[in-house]
Amino acid sequence: MDPHEQLERIKFGVAEFISDEDMLKKLKRSREKNQPLRIKLGADPTRPDIHLGHTVVLNKLKLFQDLGHHVQFLIGDFTALIGDPTGKNTTRPMLTREEIEENARSYKKQIFKILDEEKTEIVFNSHWCEKMSFADVIRLASRYTVARMIERDDFTKRYKSGTPIALHEFLYPLTQGYDSVHLKSDVELGGTDQKFNLLVGRDLQGAYGQEAQCVLTMPILEGIDGVNKMSKSLDNYISVVDTPKEMFGKTMRVSDDLMYRWYELLTDITATALVQLRTDVAEKRKHPRDVKVNLAKFLIKRFHSESAAQQAEDEFNRIFVDKGLPDEVPVFEVFAENQLGVCALMVKAGLATSNGEAGRLITGGGVQRDGQKLSDAKARWDLKTGESFVLKAGKKKFVKIVVK
Repeated sequence: MDPHEQLERIKFGVAEFISDEDMLKKLKRSREKNQPLRIKLGADPTRPDIHLGHTVVLNKLKLFQDLGHHVQFLIGDFTALIGDPTGKNTTRPMLTREEIEENARSYKKQIFKILDEEKTEIVFNSHWCEKMSFADVIRLASRYTVARMIERDDFTKRYKSGTPIALHEFLYPLTQGYDSVHLKSDVELGGTDQKFNLLVGRDLQGAYGQEAQCVLTMPILEGIDGVNKMSKSLDNYISVVDTPKEMFGKTMRVSDDLMYRWYELLTDITATALVQLRTDVAEKRKHPRDVKVNLAKFLIKRFHSESAAQQAEDEFNRIFVDKGLPDEVPVFEVFAENQLGVCALMVKAGLATSNGEAGRLITGGGVQRDGQKLSDAKARWDLKTGESFVLKAGKKKFVKIVVK
């Protein structure tokens, strides 16, 4: 692809890019010499699994791969021992070596749901960082000033508020930056919260006599609620290991406005195609619900299979469309429990005011679970973690039960 075309594809959906001029120069040289650029994305294995918010930058990394460039996915098993407090006002607890290794194994399985395994080089920064002597670390530290380090937003806030900053925290961005020096990266990707660390890498490469890497930051993805960033702690996320049914149902809860942003950041749609999609919906050539269904199926195909995507749509239609349920159904979370009475569950979920009312509704044939009528008011269910189903009471009361 022509370097100018590559640049436009690369910049689509990007929060910030530093810089167009440098990138175009690298792309032209790459084409002239038939030599792929070295593209780096680093991730500390601080948690065992990843959600769709994490895949935003992985999708961009896959684009570089599709354009023929060399992708290096760096697992920060050494930097994870330090702990990056990015976005936090306190020091992040250090992980044990065992926790890091277990999380790293999980990461490798999950990233290949997006990246081409045969075209991806996995590197661990412990391979070079653990070989550095104390003198090497001092020489590295001499390449950067405290004044520059304090420019980092979270450090500035903590310094002004009198919140302690441990010296080892200054070593984190230096170590991440040195990774780019060691790998001779042409481009480094990250979220907007990683901008400072990425720029340290750019500066250190110059200090070591290398050509500075380009820096590309991707936006933070809003979660299902459309307000907060996708987060497990806020329970507004879709995990890449969620079941097809869970992925489909959660995606259908996304607002129409957020749906387009998810298309932009989570799929391989082009800028032109996204504009056309918006126009088709606005001019009523396409229904928003159908567009959202296609988004849900795309995600399921990526992380599961095409057949799983079709089965999830069929199941959703059976429960919601064929039975006349609205797409937006209130969610009631309940903890896993053995032998919970169905009447008690209906009262907890607000579908009945008492066990007696719930029992009368069931006996009268007015209660359904996923479209199937219930007949036994004395039934007791074993609710298992991860399970979800829709309870319908009467004609207008619906609740989606999610078991935590």
